Amino acid sequence: MSLDKLFPPFDPGHPDDEERTSRRIPFRRIVPNLITILAICAGMTGVRLAFEGRFELAVLMVLGAAVLDGIDGRVARLLKGQSRFGAEMDSLADIVNFGLAPGLVLYAFLLNDAGAFGWTAALLYTSGCALRLARFNTMLDDPHRPKWHSAFFVGVPAPAGAALAMLPMYVSFAGLNLDLPQVTAGFSSFYLVFVGLLMASRIPTWSGKGAGIRVPRSYAIPIIMLLVLYVAMLVSYFWETLTLTIVAYYVSIPFSWQAFSRRSRREQHQYGPPSA
Repeated sequence: MSLDKLFPPFDPGHPDDEERTSRRIPFRRIVPNLITILAICAGMTGVRLAFEGRFELAVLMVLGAAVLDGIDGRVARLLKGQSRFGAEMDSLADIVNFGLAPGLVLYAFLLNDAGAFGWTAALLYTSGCALRLARFNTMLDDPHRPKWHSAFFVGVPAPAGAALAMLPMYVSFAGLNLDLPQVTAGFSSFYLVFVGLLMASRIPTWSGKGAGIRVPRSYAIPIIMLLVLYVAMLVSYFWETLTLTIVAYYVSIPFSWQAFSRRSRREQHQYGPPSA
């Protein structure tokens, strides 16, 4: 029996004319999807490690899935391997890696001390992530969305939400342990719901896409040195630096909101309010 009868042909979504008439596709179309599958494997492995009590490795696996999620789209654009198939699979991977995995890892680590309330918090967080991803997919098809909106996410993006959600674990790994597990679990449950609400909200956050950031030439060397310092701190004091990074992200949200509002007012002043 041939493989054609066992498995359906791989359809990347919008092949060119040559691919439409050929039984073969370029390997470059497979690579981005392979990275996405590896991200799913990393997220699921994080859940397994959490069940085994290896929590630090579990967190690293979820963060690794976020890194893979950040590069699969760039690899697809670099190799000209973008496809509707890949975009759909990327969304499915996100709900596993950044909706399901962080909730389960945090529940196994801490939220189980809060009983049903901790589990409810994990469910609400995952629901917020799912709502955020569904809205993101529908916004991609909006032809009236201004191009400058690409510089902002609507709500906290799913990978960032996963990193935010595991903040109680970073703090614990950094050495700040409290002797009140039920109180800590209850507070972490409220915090997890808060992160889910941030993802489902319409608060604009910087995306880094289309921002067109330019810096003076004299600032280039100091910026490089600061980045080197950050990497060195991350290597030497990983959990402490990660905690401070999360704090810095929270601090950036009001500024991104302000920048979005300023550009919206400028656009309305220039073109007038959108017609009904």
